[in-house]
Amino acid sequence: MSKLHVSIVTPESTTFDREAEMVVVPLFDGEAGILAGHAAMIGRLAPGELRVTAGNETIRFYVDGGFVQVLNNRVSVITGRSEFPNKIDVAAAHKILDDVKINADDKFEMVELKNRTLAQARAQLRVAQKNS
Repeated sequence: MSKLHVSIVTPESTTFDREAEMVVVPLFDGEAGILAGHAAMIGRLAPGELRVTAGNETIRFYVDGGFVQVLNNRVSVITGRSEFPNKIDVAAAHKILDDVKINADDKFEMVELKNRTLAQARAQLRVAQKNS
């Protein structure tokens, strides 16, 4: 089977950088599976689970949104945060869900920020629970 080169980059480090057979990324309108020979694309990532299949292993990451680019069998993921499911602070994600409340008098920008924060916390919990 043909290979892809997959890189996951955050502002702090490169989380993953190696060959793989397949990548599944969380986009805002659903998941996208990427194999060798995939058409060139750029997509906006949603907070969620990114899966890389390399050999007989599936490596899972939580990504906090960002962008994916596919070009010439290279998959480049740029995200603000990438971590393994067992490193997610489940208690902190639950606390965010409990603490973030949207009020009727919140300005539009505040509602958008709160909605993003809630989506990130929910995605962290889904990834952590699915992989525990």
